[in-house]
Amino acid sequence: MGSAFKADPAFDAGSVVVCDWPLCEVRLQDDARFPWLILIPRRAGLHELEDLTANERAALMDEVVRAGDLVRTLGEAAGRPVQKLNVGALGNVTAQLHLHVVGRRHDDGLWPDPVWGRGVARPYGANGLQTAVSRVRLKARDVPTK
Repeated sequence: MGSAFKADPAFDAGSVVVCDWPLCEVRLQDDARFPWLILIPRRAGLHELEDLTANERAALMDEVVRAGDLVRTLGEAAGRPVQKLNVGALGNVTAQLHLHVVGRRHDDGLWPDPVWGRGVARPYGANGLQTAVSRVRLKARDVPTK
């Protein structure tokens, strides 16, 4: 796994590292409005999905599914079960290849619009962030890899 890998510093402004999976660094978006994880493949110089090998793309899809399970866990814990998972690889602001896995609800305030660049993030706060990170780390160990 790339010793040259480093997540773009822009990610630090709005998310925290939760754990590493076989391919990706897993980050929690610090926005309590939505259960939201970011997956960043730990390879240097990636910008597009096509920059991954076929095997890496398959691994990424497996990790997206795992992340979706964790996002659902966060939604349940907040008393707001996820009704729809949104997965996006935009890269318009941060070009480094990354995927957002966001839990949405019909009553989430931005529905049906996208979450990116909309409204003001509501940080979890220190205790809430620590709780969410711990919940994801604990559950991440229980979600099988393929």
